[in-house]
Amino acid sequence: MIIIWIDETTSTNSAVLEYDQKNTGGIVLATRSQTNGRGQKGNSWESEAGKNLSFSVMWHPVSFPARNQFSISEAVALAVIDLLAGIDIDAKVKWPNDVYVGDKKICGILIEHSVLGMNLDRTVAGIGVNINQKKFFSDAPNPVSATQLTGQEYNLEMLLEQYVSILTEGIKRLETDSGREETHRRFVKNLWRGDGIGYGFRDCRTGECYTGIIKDVAPMGFLSVKNVETGEILEYAFKEVEFLL
Repeated sequence: MIIIWIDETTSTNSAVLEYDQKNTGGIVLATRSQTNGRGQKGNSWESEAGKNLSFSVMWHPVSFPARNQFSISEAVALAVIDLLAGIDIDAKVKWPNDVYVGDKKICGILIEHSVLGMNLDRTVAGIGVNINQKKFFSDAPNPVSATQLTGQEYNLEMLLEQYVSILTEGIKRLETDSGREETHRRFVKNLWRGDGIGYGFRDCRTGECYTGIIKDVAPMGFLSVKNVETGEILEYAFKEVEFLL
């Protein structure tokens, strides 16, 4: 993949489309200042200029069935987990694809696909990882950075190169059924709050709050949670359930 750094943009997920060429192995567009980063549910992403990793990865999957698209989300998030493990940070994936350390958010991910027929035509993965930022000023409830956790500062260019290398291997692994199965097993194993203990959830469809235990994530991405009080197994698609902090 080709890595391109720019000084400033509103959103790398939007800006990377200007570089779209199918005959490349992929484009990684990183910015030192992102003024309007987008997150899940239309949320913004706070990032102090020059302190964090804010980038988008764009590529054209070859003959990749759209029904398997959640495995790409898994690979993108796991690559962040592996990157952070390399600097001694134990992170987990908060379903569907944020990354947490304890109860604090260190990474947000926004994945957008274009579909052609039954296959994916283009994938853009926007990723923001808090690295060297020491203070956060937005109303986000629980941000944390690598430097807050370790007391160290990091070279952003080197970290991005490492991430791209890890992700490239992860994407290649998705080309086979066994590779996708292995990726999915790792994803489930690395789930935030996937330890069999009851935690607070809010069912966004009904507004009900309850104590639940994560039971599984289906290969298509649906989350299964057991209501501790009723014993009912509830299945959720994206944006249908909220984790209570």
